[in-house]
Amino acid sequence: MGATHISVAPLRRTLQADLLIVAPRSLSHKVLASVSRLPGVTAAEQIEAVRMRINGAYTATLGVDPSVFRSFAARPTAASNALWEGVADGGIAVSYTMGRLDKLPLGGTVRAAGHKTERLRVVAFGTMGIGGVDAVVSNQVARSLGAPAGNAIVISTNSKDITAVAAAAGRLVPHGTSVEQLVTLVSAGAAGSGGTAGAGSASGTALSTAQVNTMLRAAESREGMPYVWGGAGPTQFDCSGLVQWSFAQAGIVMPRVAADQALTGPAVPVSQLQPGDLLFYHTDPTAPTYISHVAIYLGNGWMIQAPEPGEDVEVVPADFGSEFAGAVRVNPAQAAAVAAQVA
Repeated sequence: MGATHISVAPLRRTLQADLLIVAPRSLSHKVLASVSRLPGVTAAEQIEAVRMRINGAYTATLGVDPSVFRSFAARPTAASNALWEGVADGGIAVSYTMGRLDKLPLGGTVRAAGHKTERLRVVAFGTMGIGGVDAVVSNQVARSLGAPAGNAIVISTNSKDITAVAAAAGRLVPHGTSVEQLVTLVSAGAAGSGGTAGAGSASGTALSTAQVNTMLRAAESREGMPYVWGGAGPTQFDCSGLVQWSFAQAGIVMPRVAADQALTGPAVPVSQLQPGDLLFYHTDPTAPTYISHVAIYLGNGWMIQAPEPGEDVEVVPADFGSEFAGAVRVNPAQAAAVAAQVA
């Protein structure tokens, strides 16, 4: 780390990150230019997107130009000059959830392993607002760890048909490149004070009674097992890992993170909750509209959840307090579609 103060460009605007293009190798500037010219695209920025090991756990990480990319981050994170200056100076910013739940040392260092291993200073906790992305470093750090230079593009669009923009972008990129819709920052709505859960039609096909019962038995069989950040079973879990594993026992494919799980079916009013519905929460002060926790409703006012480090999977009274973001009734086909989209 250099002793010289690093400055970054001030935040001049905020943008919704709507699409993420990720390729296995560097994308050309021609691809970036073509994508930028698509109807409805208001901004497109070339970045690095990789999975690297942070303290031994694989973590979705972005390599960015802090002066430019900050506009795409969740607003409280975007506004933090100290965070982006720290990233520009060679540090790593991690999501609030990862930092708190994995007990990372703010101001200390973590071991980042790619093609080589480096110690990176944890400069801040701040959620990017892009589902599943838990760490951000500078372009230079990402490339030094082996990320292909410019292998990803983040896009903001004003189009009401993001699927059409994604399809158009997909025709411009090389074979093997994914175009992911970033649907994890849920818009403000009726349930509670922040973002709400739920997507799709209430008339869609729900789980069968047999599937619900199998899933609930699976979840309840994990009671007392430890919470571990990133745990996806069968003997240790984080909140969304418990949901994904439990549904898998009933043959239902679910996406991995809570914010994506919130899009696996239509919203359900509290008055109409049924066993097997999912309950979602805002617990991240760095991104107040980001869904960062999930529990499974058991019925009769109870839920099962994997709460936080140091605690175990537990059955507790269902929480409909200020952090409650809404409930969803899972549609298996929609769940599988979301899981495939963000894979």
